[in-house]
Amino acid sequence: MSDSPAGRDEKTFEQLLEELEAMTRRMAAGDIGIEAAAALYERAGELHAQATERLARVQERIERLAADTPGEDGESSGAGAAS
Repeated sequence: MSDSPAGRDEKTFEQLLEELEAMTRRMAAGDIGIEAAAALYERAGELHAQATERLARVQERIERLAADTPGEDGESSGAGAAS
């Protein structure tokens, strides 16, 4: 995987979560050596950081969209909306 922002974003949130779950199952099975477990743990930390970042960006996007959505009275609920 590349260090560029586009390279980091190759996987969807769901793919990141799936890979994390697979790693968790593999480590929980206990059939891997300590070095392999350490490598998986390190990779899991990287995936967790990517997933957390992706989730934060989506949450910000949803909050922006919600702020721009008209309220029940037909007015925009966002600050600074023109009347």
